Amino acid sequence: MNKLYQKGREREYKVMELLRKEGYRVSRSAGSHGAADVIAAKDGHVLLVQVKSGRARMKKEELEELILWGRSFNGDAEVWHFKGRGVLEKRTVHRARKVGPPH
Repeated sequence: MNKLYQKGREREYKVMELLRKEGYRVSRSAGSHGAADVIAAKDGHVLLVQVKSGRARMKKEELEELILWGRSFNGDAEVWHFKGRGVLEKRTVHRARKVGPPH
């Protein structure tokens, strides 16, 4: 298995573990050729997470696609970047709009 792929997969599993501890139901997009690596849901809230590690960066087109997915689900879309020494930086790129009670 490619070392970069393996490291990325390990980080995705770490994200899933963190979200499960917060009560989310989680799923991983294996192979991660989609907009989000991890999809999580809790109490009607959807969270789409793109996981990055080390020096990896998102291309403009990838970021735009993640935002579109966030809008489509009316969910939050975030980039979680594992920096050196396990430091995790979370960046929200789309916030779900609040939906009021039905009329």
